[in-house]
Order: sequence, then C-alpha cells, then structure tokens
Amino acid sequence: MDDTAIQERFQRIAPQADFCSLRLVEERSQHVSVRQNIVQPVTNSEDLGAMITVVDAGGLGYAATSDLSQAGLARAAERARAWASRSADRSVLDWSRLRPAGQSGTYTTPLVRPWTSVPLADKIDLLRRVCEQLKTDTRIVDWEASLSHTEHHSLYVTADGTRVRQRLHLLVPMLSATANAGSDTQTRTFGGRGFCRQGGLEVLDQTGFEAEALRIAAEAVELLDAPNCPQARMDVLLAPDQMMLQIHESIGHPLELDRILGDERNYAGTSFVTPDMFGSYRYGSELLNITFDPSRTEEFASYGFDDDGQPARRAYLIRHGVLQRGLGGLSSQTRSGLPGVANSRAQSWNRPPIDRMANLNLEAGESSFADMVAAVERGVYMQTNTSWSIDDSRNKFQFGCEWGRLIENGRLTSVVKNPNYRGVSATFWRSLKMVGSQLQVLGTPYCGKGEPNQIIRVGHAAPPCLFGEVDVFGGA
Repeated sequence: MDDTAIQERFQRIAPQADFCSLRLVEERSQHVSVRQNIVQPVTNSEDLGAMITVVDAGGLGYAATSDLSQAGLARAAERARAWASRSADRSVLDWSRLRPAGQSGTYTTPLVRPWTSVPLADKIDLLRRVCEQLKTDTRIVDWEASLSHTEHHSLYVTADGTRVRQRLHLLVPMLSATANAGSDTQTRTFGGRGFCRQGGLEVLDQTGFEAEALRIAAEAVELLDAPNCPQARMDVLLAPDQMMLQIHESIGHPLELDRILGDERNYAGTSFVTPDMFGSYRYGSELLNITFDPSRTEEFASYGFDDDGQPARRAYLIRHGVLQRGLGGLSSQTRSGLPGVANSRAQSWNRPPIDRMANLNLEAGESSFADMVAAVERGVYMQTNTSWSIDDSRNKFQFGCEWGRLIENGRLTSVVKNPNYRGVSATFWRSLKMVGSQLQVLGTPYCGKGEPNQIIRVGHAAPPCLFGEVDVFGGA
C-alpha cells in the first residue's frame, strides 16, 4: 500500500475537529509446519485496513474500514465524527484534555537474514530435518516443528501533520514432542512458543532451534518414568521460560492502568493494585526490578511509537521492589493522574488501542545459576509453563510447569513431573531471594484482553530467579 497516497486521501477528507488521526495496518503472515514428519498445508494470510479517530467538543469516536479509497475513508471519518458528537458529555473522560505528543518518526526491526531470503522449499527441508529428530522413541506419539512469520507495517498520521511509520518482522519458532505410556502423557516444548522474537531467520541461530530437538524429545520420554513432584513448602528456582508467565500474569496484568480504573472488570477482572500504591508500595524484595522496554530491538514487542503515536521509552515500573508507575497510555494517564508509558496498543486496524503490555522485563541480578542451586537446601527447579490460573484481581495464582528437577543440599538431583506451585502476588515477589545474571529474551504471541477481545504480542526478558518457602505440589 502506498503510504503517501493514503495520507493524501486522509488529509482531503479529515473532518473539522479538535483532533483527527488515521492508523493504517497491513500484515502478511506465513505459517509452515511439519507434523509427524508430514508437511502440513502452508498457510498465508494478508490483512489491510485503517481506523480513523476523531476528538471533538470533549467526545471521542472511531470507525474502521477496509475500503481505503477516498470515499471509503470519508465514510469512516463521518461515522467517527458522529460517534464523537454522541459521546460528548457522556464519557468518563473529557477527551479534549488529551494532548498527543505530535512527534513524527520511523521504526524498523533490524534484520540479518530476512524471511524472504530463503526459499519456502528450504524452510520446509529444515523443518523436516528437525521434526525427524523429535521422533526418538516409540513412546513419542506426536511431534511437530513449525515456523510462523509476520511482517507488520503501520502508518499513523494526524490532520495536523504528524506521521509515524513502523515496520516489524516477527518470527515464532516452535518444537514439541508428546510421549505416552498407558494413562500418562507428557509434553515438552521449545519454551511453549516462548522463543518468539523480532528479526529474521537469524532468530533460529540465536535460540538454538535446530539443536534443541533431541533434548526436547529425550525429556518428554524421561518424564514418563519420573515421579510426581513432591508436596511441601520449599525453595523454587524458576527458569526464564516460567518467569515469563509469572511476570506476565502477576505483574503485567495487575499494573495495567485501565484495569486498575475498572475498565476490564466485566471481562478480565480488576487488580489488587490501587492508585494510592504508586510510589510507596513494596511489591517485591529489593532484588525486584521491572522495566517497560520497547527499545530492545530483538524482543517481540519492540516499537518506536505506540498506536496513539506516543514515543516509546524505557521506564522502571518497579525499582528495588517499590512500585513506581503503571502500564497506562495517554488516556489512562490523563484519567488517573498517574505516570504511565507509551503502551496504548491495538491488535489490528479494526480494534481501538487500549493499555497493553509490550516488553516487560525483569532486570538481571548478580547471581550465577550455579550459585542459586548451591544456595538451596531443599527445593525444585521448574521449566516451561504448561498451566495457569489466577484470580480476577491478579493476586492469588497457581501455575504448573512441564519439567521439574529436585534440588537437594545444593545439587540438582532427580527429575520430577507435573511440578506446580501457588502463591499470592502481593507476597510471592517479596520472597525473591536471588536473581540470575543472564537474561533470556522470550515472549508470547497470545495475550488476550478487551471487549471485543484483542490478542496481542508481548515480550518478556528474564533471568532465572530463586524464591523462598513456596507452596509446591505435584499432579494426580
């Protein structure tokens, strides 16, 4: 799509109002998979459309369209203007109070090996080789290797001349092996799709994609003969691919300002965090440092500007355990009077931006993995999330992992299956005893929120972390 042509059409049809913007989104995706050594149908998708937003006399309206002709944009603009008129004096916020930054710019994912630089046949051959390595035992009953690539192009322009253009390249590699013996079924995955990143095919080298197949298969089979995780209060050492879920559910969601303000209570719940906590609340131990960081270029949710055109910068949400600011874009900041970040994001052109996580990271500490293991008298090391449950205020939780290994007298010992743990967000993070020195870049393609629902991409970088006296239990 010709960005300049779209911008010129928009400028011609933009209604007279206090503020008017257009957000164009184009996505092209391809999914390639080999399952049980059989090539699956390659799926390709394309999506293109625009949303026009109008603020006038204190009201806000928006309308989306896939008709990008001048007439199509004009019809969307008129619908948006009409909704702005209807919502004036009826909204929780006087939208005329918003003061968008009005800063133009561009952002592009750095690439080393673009997706299109390798023929489709070669990608399929790679997946064939990897998939064959997953079938190492007759007890492996299902196995799959896949790659999903998306190129995301967005244009944000305003009637007064702001222009933001962004192009993102996203790759999701996945491996899984499922083993069965009688009534017991165990699955090991490549971080549960957690190794998604921005970039090209260099991501496969960075994450060791091809080399991981044999380990994943061997561990799936090993779990069949392993005992269940014991039940006790003990230390828990969480791997980065489980820390990702812990950060996501018990820090990311409760710090979303729109949730704190009550916007999500009918659907995804509220938050145990209240506005008066910012600046003083002890969220975790002194070792807990959480940043919002869309500037880390290889991470899955990196960008230069959010979907309201606000420039995105790194900021501490929690520093030395104390809550500093929330995950709230311009509208939530204006409503609450609290500091936030540039995280107003939309799934696509046909959804409005709302407060969402982007790259939410737990900063590295000073402990090596060996130091953390050596510090544990009795505990369990857990990898890769497989189940999660958390209450509607994002406080009490229960999480399960694919893989566990006991730690006894400072040594990793026997493998255990179905390791689970539970706790309360408000106290769990205060039990953080040690933080690893090596970050691992991870993420998820599937964070859901909003009415109507929006599925969005999130990044999480984290080291392994050690927690003390956690309630641990096994499966049935």
